[in-house]
Parts: sequence; C-alpha cells; structure tokens
Amino acid sequence: MNEENIKLIKEIEKYAEEYDIPIMMKSGIDFLTNFVKENNIKTILEVGTAIGYSSIMMALVDPNIKIKTIERDEKRYLEAIKNIKKFSLEDRITLIFNDASLVNIEEKYDLVFIDAAKGQNINFFNKFSSNLNNNGFIVTDNINFHGLVDKDLEDIKSRNLRGLIRKIQDYTKFLKENKEYKTVFYDIGDGISISSKNN
Repeated sequence: MNEENIKLIKEIEKYAEEYDIPIMMKSGIDFLTNFVKENNIKTILEVGTAIGYSSIMMALVDPNIKIKTIERDEKRYLEAIKNIKKFSLEDRITLIFNDASLVNIEEKYDLVFIDAAKGQNINFFNKFSSNLNNNGFIVTDNINFHGLVDKDLEDIKSRNLRGLIRKIQDYTKFLKENKEYKTVFYDIGDGISISSKNN
C-alpha cells in the first residue's frame, strides 16, 4: 500500500474512533485481507458498509476485486461514498443504500461478508447464501462481540444488550449445527467465522 493510501486509511480509522462507528479491529481486517488474497477472491458482497473501511481494505488487496456493499444508515452511506472516492475505487465498489433485508441480488460472489445488524445474522446468512459461488465463503465479524458472548447473560445489565448477545449466541449455534456448511471460528479481532459449503 502506498503512503497516500496509508494516510487516508488512518484518517478513516480516526474518524471511526471519533464518531464511535464500528469498523473491524486491526487484527480482524488484517486477517480478512489476507484471507481474500490467499483464496484468490475476486467478487465480494458485503452486508453492512458503515463508512466503507472494510470494502476499501479488501479492494486494495487486488486491482481485479469488485465489491457490492449494502448500507441502510444514510449518514454512514454518504461518508462511505466520500471515502471510496478518495481512493478512486468508485468503479470497483458499488454501494447500495437500503436495508439489506429488502435487497435482492442476482449475481454470485466468491465471498459474502456479513458485518451489519448482529441480530439479523441468521436472516442475512440464509438470504445471501444463495448468492455464493460453489467454492465461496461466508465470513461474519463480531462473533465474540467485545468478549460479551462468553459472559453469563445475567451479568449483562442492559436488556437490549442481553437480547443482542443471545442472538449472536443463537447464530453461533446455527452455524455449528448447519449441515450444509462447515464453519471455522477464529478468535481474532472481535471474533470471525468462515463458512464454506460442504461438497
């Protein structure tokens, strides 16, 4: 990555920290970009753009990578457009402003990356798994959710947070019990799962 891109990436990271926007942790994004590189991934569908950080990082892995990414929050979507323009990646990253649950996509992808509303993970997995190429992967971030997933739910004071953690736990169970897919869990970043179809 050239110096200008490194500088721009740091600016996005700073903005995310300042405005409390969830982007992938450093170790998580490094793991993801390496995975994209090692598996020769060229087409990616991302559910949850936020401000464009992970799609930009994945696009920078290889000039042949094309990404479609969905974001429902208008402010984040507009920020993502600005960030993608700074890297001149508009021709390779397509943004969709909508709720992912309402978006229907025809194309097939090498990778589906789920990093949106955590309570919707099972729905997103079921919905977008049909957009996966035969040897493709579904990657999900925040499987550990700041270490709270392994905590006793009674220790979590907020009812909303308890509900969210329960949904992430349900998603992990769903992945483990899914006969169609084999899932490997990685304790990297905020917890990452990689699912691939059983042949």
